[in-house]
Amino acid sequence: MSSKPPQHDVDESELEVCTPKTWAAGIPGVLVSLDRAVEQMGVGRTVKTLRLLNQREGFDCPGCAWPEPQGHRKMAEFCENGAKAVAEEATKRRIGPEFFAEHSVESLQTKTDYWLGQQGRLTEPMVLKPGATHYTPISWDAAFTLVAEELNALASPDEAIFYTSGRTSNEAAFLYQLLVRSFGTNNLPDCSNMCHESSGAALNQTIGIGKGSVSIKDFELADLIVVIGQNPGTNHPRMLSALEDAKKNGAKIIAVNPLPEAGLMRFKNPQNVAGLVGRGTALCDEFVQIRVGGDQALFQAIGHLLLQWDKVDKDFINAKTHGFEEYAAHVRDLDWDGVLTATGLTREQITRVAGMFVDSQRTIACWAMGLTQHKHSVPTIREVTNVMFLRGMIGKPGAGLCPVRGHSNVQGDRTMGIYEKMPEKFLLALETEFGIPVPRKHGFDTVDAINAMRHGRGKVFIAMGGNFVSATPDTPVTEKALEQCSLTVHVSTKLNRSHVIHGRTALILPALGRTESDVQHSGEQFVTVEDSMSVVHRSRGRLKPASDQLLSEISIVCRLARKVLGNSHPVAWEEFEKDYDVIREHISRVVPGCTDYNTRVRQPDGFVLPHPPRDSQEFATTTGKANFTASPMTVIEVPEGRLLMQTLRSHDQYNTTIYGLDDRYRGVKDGRRVVFVNPDDIKALGFKDGQMVNIISEWKDDPTGVVERRAESFRIVSYSTARGCVATYFPEANPLVPLDSKADISGTPTSKSVIVRLEAI
Repeated sequence: MSSKPPQHDVDESELEVCTPKTWAAGIPGVLVSLDRAVEQMGVGRTVKTLRLLNQREGFDCPGCAWPEPQGHRKMAEFCENGAKAVAEEATKRRIGPEFFAEHSVESLQTKTDYWLGQQGRLTEPMVLKPGATHYTPISWDAAFTLVAEELNALASPDEAIFYTSGRTSNEAAFLYQLLVRSFGTNNLPDCSNMCHESSGAALNQTIGIGKGSVSIKDFELADLIVVIGQNPGTNHPRMLSALEDAKKNGAKIIAVNPLPEAGLMRFKNPQNVAGLVGRGTALCDEFVQIRVGGDQALFQAIGHLLLQWDKVDKDFINAKTHGFEEYAAHVRDLDWDGVLTATGLTREQITRVAGMFVDSQRTIACWAMGLTQHKHSVPTIREVTNVMFLRGMIGKPGAGLCPVRGHSNVQGDRTMGIYEKMPEKFLLALETEFGIPVPRKHGFDTVDAINAMRHGRGKVFIAMGGNFVSATPDTPVTEKALEQCSLTVHVSTKLNRSHVIHGRTALILPALGRTESDVQHSGEQFVTVEDSMSVVHRSRGRLKPASDQLLSEISIVCRLARKVLGNSHPVAWEEFEKDYDVIREHISRVVPGCTDYNTRVRQPDGFVLPHPPRDSQEFATTTGKANFTASPMTVIEVPEGRLLMQTLRSHDQYNTTIYGLDDRYRGVKDGRRVVFVNPDDIKALGFKDGQMVNIISEWKDDPTGVVERRAESFRIVSYSTARGCVATYFPEANPLVPLDSKADISGTPTSKSVIVRLEAI
C-alpha cells in the first residue's frame, strides 16, 4: 500500500511570518512550555513530573543528551523543549482500540506528523493483518509468537533488520543487541547513522575514541568556545546556560553557521528572574556566516594562518602527534581563492577568527549536524581536530572536542553495542560472558538497511523506538522499502508516521516511557543513560503507567528473546526482566569502563566513562598518537540558478517529534512548509517573499545522469541565510535528500548539502 501525501494543518499560503524580533518579544518560551505541559498533563501532573526532570532521584529528559551539572542542581533543571517532551510523553490523551476502529490506516496516512503525534499515548498491542484496513488488538503473547514465527522462517538471520532509537536505555540497548547477535546477525542500524556517525569516524581515526573529550566543567574554564554547524537554542537549549556562564567568566564565543540563530545571538535565561527581562545576554562575539559545506575550507585556512604565524604548541605536537609534517605541507600550500569561494567569507574575517584561536589558552570546539551531514563531513571534522592539535587543545582543563549529541541516550546505545560494526574486543567479551556464538560479519547501517528492504534482502523490520520513516532520507524510497517487508514492528509510546507505512503484517508494541514507574518481580526498577560527555547516571520514572498493558522495553526484549531463541537458550532472559541489576552485572563484565557498574551508577551523579585522550593524553589510534590528517579541500559546485539546501529543525520540534507549528526564533507561526531564502537570491531568481514554490533537488547519479526529486507547496520566507544557501524543515524536505548520496567513510545521508532549484507554482 502506497502512502498518500499528508494534508496540511493550515493553508501554507496564508501562514503568518513575523520578524524574529517581534515574535521573540512575545510570551517567553518557558511560559509557552508550561502552558503546553498543563494542557497535556494537567496542573498536578505537570508539577509532579517537571520537578523530577533531570534530578538525581528523578528521570532523565527524553529530549537531548546535554549533561546535567555535577554538584548543585537548580530546582527547574530543564529547558523549554524538555518540558514539551515530558508533556508529550506524560499526556493524559490516550489511543486505544476504539481510535484504530474509527481510523483506517489509509485515513491516517493523510494526516500530518504533528496530528499523529498529538493523539496521545498508545495503550495496548495492535496488529495490522495482511489485507486489513484497520489495526486491531492483539495479546502480548500472540504478538511475540507472530514475530518469532516470522524471524525463524527467514532463510538467513541477515534478512532481519533491528533498528534502535537514541532514547533506548543502556539496559534495554544491551539486551537488544544481545538478542540480535544471539539470533545471528549484526544488522543493528540506529539513529546515529544519520547524525553523528561522521563524528565517530573522524574522532576514532584522529584521537582513538569516537566521543567528545570535554566535561561540563570545562565550559566554565574555557577562554574560547567555537560553536560550528549547531543551533543550541533549538536543539540543545540547556547548552545556552553553559555558554552564558562561560561568558560571565570571560570566555569568547564564535558561532559558525549559515543562518543567524537567535539563541546564539542573545539569550534570555528562564532559570532566573533577571533572565526573563531586559535584552538578555549577548552570547556571540563573532558570527561567521559561512556558506553551507564551507567549514572544511575555513579550518584549513585557520591552520594555515597558525602555521604562518608560528602560533602552535610545539611540545604537544612533538610529543603527542603523528603526521604533522604532511599536514603542514598540505595547508601551507593553501588555495585562498578556493577558501573564499567555499566559505563565502572575507579573508579579513578568517584572519580575525584565527587570531581568536591564538589569543585563547583553553579552546572548546563544539559541533552538530551542520558538520556531519555532507559528503566531505569526515574530512571536515578532521580539519577541526587538526586546528585543535596545533594549539594543544586535547587533554587539558577548559579545552577539547565536543560533538553535541541529539537523542538523550544515542551515545549510551553505541557504548552498549548498538552498532553494525562493533570491534572484535566487544564481540569476544560478549561471546565469553554468555557462552554463545556471536557473528562477525558486519551488518547494515541505516542506508544499507533501506536498500536491503527495497531489493528484497531485508524482510523483517523491527524498530526499538523512533520514527524511522520521518528520520530517514528519500522518503518515498524509504516508504516503498518498508512496504516490501513481510513484517514491520514498532516499539513505541506514541503514534507516528512509521506506524502507517507498513509491511504485509504490522505490529505496534506500546512501551513504558521515561516518566513512568517500572515495577518488576524484584520491585521498582531504574535504568541508566549516558550523556554527551560520557557521564552514566540513573533514570527512574514515578508516574503511574498510561495503561496497565504497557511493558518496559526490557520486558519486551526479554519476552521476545524467549519466543525467538527458545527456552534452552543459555542467556537468562527471565532473570533480566525480574531484576535490572542482573543486566548491569553483565554489562560490568562486557562493556569497557563499566566495572562495578551497579555500585558506581548509584553515586549521586553517576560516573564518568574513561576517555584516554581527555584523561591522560593517550591515543588508541593505529599510530598510538593523535593523528594529523591532510585532505583535499572540497568546494561544492552549484550550477547557475540553483541553490544549496540544508534541512533543519524548527524551534517547536525535537528530532522528528513536532510539538507545534511555530518557530519563535525564526519568526514563523502556524506552518512548516517554508523555505528560507536570502533576499538577494529571491530577487536574482525572480521570486518574491511569500511566493509559493515547489522545491526540486538535483543529484548527479552516474551513470544515469541527473536525477530529480520533488517536494511541493513551500512558501518562500526572506531570511538572512548565507548567499546561495536555503534552509527547510525536516521531515517535510526529506524527500529531496537522495538515499545514496552519503558521506564518505561514515555513510551519513547528506541532508545538509542538497542542490535544489525553486519552481513557481
